[in-house]
Amino acid sequence: MKATRMLLIAATVAGMGTMATAQEQIIKIGHSGPVSGPQAHYGKDIKNGAQMAIDDLNAKGFEIGGKKVKFELIAEDDAADPKQGTAASQKLCDENVAGAVAFVNSGVAIPAAKVFHDCGIPVINGAATNPDLTKPGWDTTYRIIANDNALGAALANYTANTAKLTQVAVIDDRTAYGQGLASVYKKEAEKLGIKVVASEFTNDKATDFMAILTSIKAKKPQAIFYGGMYGQAGPMLRQMAQLGMNDVKFYGGDGICIDALTEVAAGAKTQENVVCADGGASIAKMPGGTEWKKRYDAKYPGQFQVYSPYFYDGVMLLADAMQRAGSADPKVYIPFLQKSNFSGVTSRLEFEKNGEMKNPSYTLSHFVNGKKTPLD
Repeated sequence: MKATRMLLIAATVAGMGTMATAQEQIIKIGHSGPVSGPQAHYGKDIKNGAQMAIDDLNAKGFEIGGKKVKFELIAEDDAADPKQGTAASQKLCDENVAGAVAFVNSGVAIPAAKVFHDCGIPVINGAATNPDLTKPGWDTTYRIIANDNALGAALANYTANTAKLTQVAVIDDRTAYGQGLASVYKKEAEKLGIKVVASEFTNDKATDFMAILTSIKAKKPQAIFYGGMYGQAGPMLRQMAQLGMNDVKFYGGDGICIDALTEVAAGAKTQENVVCADGGASIAKMPGGTEWKKRYDAKYPGQFQVYSPYFYDGVMLLADAMQRAGSADPKVYIPFLQKSNFSGVTSRLEFEKNGEMKNPSYTLSHFVNGKKTPLD
């Protein structure tokens, strides 16, 4: 009899546990980035940032509409490929994610944003910088980092007014990101009286640039602007050194603005000539950057690159909008997301009507002893 009673008590307790678990709503947050391939440094970093936010929300017992919820990150690999990226986005839609933080590459983000729009799911981006991303003005697409209009103009201004150069060459990798950034830089440079002595292009898989660089060298540029990623910029810097172009400056956007550039440049002296632009403030100048970076490094030693704090903020921004709306249903919380005024790790996050961030900042950096270092 006593044993039977104990079994009944145990069953009741187990049932209560099941009931409690059932009452806890699971909210899925989608994520897509290049965790394989040549841009995996970036992809792993942004995934870490998103997961860190998920862990922080769950640790503090986050509530929506007065009910405790649990967040779960559903992550896909887009391999920096537009086709794989759109397929990954559709898969996240099919998983019924409540929102997403996604994409490093503009060439992936632009077509994939339409997939999320058609699904009615908001996606926050903290890395892809091509202005065309927000051109449609969808209420599902948001960016929390400066776009190429700001970065290209900043680098052109640096070239003309700080470095005081008068002749440059421009190369791009024909991706939406690289071509878009190079186009902005070229246009702004010419406005400032800089002569563009050569405009060349390659692709985002190339490793041999000797023919392009030999042609450019003959035109005597004082700097080369490269619109593309660090995987190509590194070999380009090595080959510039081989051609004796050690006095030619090398400028680029956030795609090359990463410590891994020095690895792929393999110690080439030309890396000392690099100046690059990131959207957003440096970690030291972010409102919560220094403390956040300490926690990130403890959790993911040696993995920090650039964008993880933005993807952390992206998850937190979605959660904040859901909490203010009292619902994780995108149809209910999207109007609250549009009206965000959120104090994040990176900055205060507010949006223009088209989903662009209000008052975005940027940082120019160079490389000192192989480490990316903000310019004064």
